[in-house]
Amino acid sequence: MQSIMLTIFYIFALLLNITVMNKNNYCVIMAGGIGTRFWPISRTSHPKQFIDILGTGQTLIQQTYNRFVRVCKKENIFIVTNEIYKKLVLEQLPGISEEQIICEPTRRNTAPCIAYSCYKIYTKNKDANIVVSPSDHIILKEDEFIEVIHSALKATSENDWLLTLGIKPSRPDTGYGYIQFNKDIVCPIEKRIKKVKTFTEKPILEMAKSFLKSGDFLWNSGIFIWKAKNIIDAFEKYLPEIDTIFKEGEKIYNTTKEKKFIKDAYAVCRSISIDYGIMEKADNVYVLQSDFGWSDLGTWGSLYETRAKNNEGNAIIGKNAMVYNSNNCIVNLPNNKLAIIQGLKDYIVVESDNILLICKMSDEQHIRQFVNDVKIEKGEQYV
Repeated sequence: MQSIMLTIFYIFALLLNITVMNKNNYCVIMAGGIGTRFWPISRTSHPKQFIDILGTGQTLIQQTYNRFVRVCKKENIFIVTNEIYKKLVLEQLPGISEEQIICEPTRRNTAPCIAYSCYKIYTKNKDANIVVSPSDHIILKEDEFIEVIHSALKATSENDWLLTLGIKPSRPDTGYGYIQFNKDIVCPIEKRIKKVKTFTEKPILEMAKSFLKSGDFLWNSGIFIWKAKNIIDAFEKYLPEIDTIFKEGEKIYNTTKEKKFIKDAYAVCRSISIDYGIMEKADNVYVLQSDFGWSDLGTWGSLYETRAKNNEGNAIIGKNAMVYNSNNCIVNLPNNKLAIIQGLKDYIVVESDNILLICKMSDEQHIRQFVNDVKIEKGEQYV
């Protein structure tokens, strides 16, 4: 009866656009990536999460933060980023205190990042229920997203689950990871929640087509929800070497000794993703089937999918691009740049800080290699 009343209260609050603030709800926003695939706009000194790529007047991290203040108390939102971006975070998120910025000395993928942040929060609140989210995703249906997050937090508060959000696929995209769920196991508390069967990293096209046809695969959003205690238990079981490193800091987190401890910890911590290290191995992993206008905005191609197109299928950003006999291109130019583009089909054309990229859309996976080549041959000032 109590559970039913709580559910009714949540729905009523959402209908009235009231945020239900639970003191045990926390959010960790991961904002340490470089965004190489969005080069040349995204650079090491100013990566894509700190850029208004969509032209909305807000950067991606600002949009992400503003979504989660509808779910958590402001003081319960933490930003994990590289220490070189601390100043950018403070500038773009004036509601964040320095204590809420978790600085990594170097990048070690998502598992160490999550272990560090969840242990740090756990020392503050043993009952913490945490959403972990990237900082650079597009969410077009924000009200639906907030409803899904509330449902997910409620589910993990009542069950020892590691929960992730799965997106109903609209096309056989080879740029996303996929989650297969068990059709035969019905969740009694929320019909959208399914027991996870398998994870598959970016499949080839034919495999992606078969995933869509089967009806039991979802895109992996990379958004996770769990109690701090449950993810720590999972680290102990599946990544004990990483767990040992960060467990040693239990009496050091949130003290003046934390920075030195973390520098030493990251020096010996291996790089591994949370998906590969835990989610693909644990037996208490569930997925909440969602549809809230999601894109991970990982590539120029994914940005093209979200933008309005003209009659020729071109997505043009910039006031002075003149395009002739070209189809299905994405063009991104500063407003003070004039470009004449003729005879291109399925191309990326981007200019930023006097760097011009012209690349086939189908070959955008090579942008990482382009960046590496530029770094070696022309110098780090270009990357």
